[in-house]
Amino acid sequence: MNKIIKKEVLGEKIKKIEVEAPLIAKKALPGQFIVLRVDEKGERIPLTIAGIDAEKGTITLIFQEVGTSTGKLGMLKEGEDILNVVGPLGNPVEIEKYGRVCIIVGGVGAAFVYWMAKAFKEKGNYLITVMGARNEKLLILEKEMKKISDEVIIATDDGSKGRKGFTTDVLTDLIGIGDKLDYVLTAGPIPMMKKVSDITKKHGIKTIASLNPIMVDGTGMCGGCRVTVGKEVKFACVDGPDFDAHSVDFDELLKRTALYKSHEGKSYEKLLHRCKIGLDT
Repeated sequence: MNKIIKKEVLGEKIKKIEVEAPLIAKKALPGQFIVLRVDEKGERIPLTIAGIDAEKGTITLIFQEVGTSTGKLGMLKEGEDILNVVGPLGNPVEIEKYGRVCIIVGGVGAAFVYWMAKAFKEKGNYLITVMGARNEKLLILEKEMKKISDEVIIATDDGSKGRKGFTTDVLTDLIGIGDKLDYVLTAGPIPMMKKVSDITKKHGIKTIASLNPIMVDGTGMCGGCRVTVGKEVKFACVDGPDFDAHSVDFDELLKRTALYKSHEGKSYEKLLHRCKIGLDT
């Protein structure tokens, strides 16, 4: 059992929890993830570690309620237990001093890269963070990113915060005005990461894509997170989750991730209905 020490609502259906996991907190590095089961009937779901406190023996997780399992996790209160938490899993991202590092995130992607962004800044890089969301209410970790970044640029689809448009528009403008970028790390919706990769490839900028959202069981056995990288089949959970974006077949990824969206939505609707009528979840 792993107790939830602290819980916070960051946005619409977006939760942040601090969980007791002393062994994981001692070993985890930026870019790694955990796999958890909420209860006996729960499926295994991977979540990126958003931070650790080795002294307290806790890890921080940020997630969006999009299906039954994340919905159940979001319903847990401070002091309640998560049945299983396993980790750290996956490979940590390579943290080096590149010079000017640009972090480009969309939506919940900020949760995937916050700890990594902090590590890049601590390594002595000049950090530019570009944050995007459909609207202001869906932006998360803005204050935290501003504390660790030299520049933060916000873009929302509807213009409710920052500039109106997309993160890729900001990236194009940065390059267009001659802002030299040595390294780009991107996380968020696959279409966004694909476009980021297309833009940086033209300019020869080293780019890493975080493929956390496509993982399933976290061990490489289910095959759900297989991805073609440089014409080789890789598994995001055991070979990644971070890859050279210019080698990733994003078109293939888009097709695969669309397969189960309708099933996931129906399952989540059933959970909400059961909760509404007071049945045991």
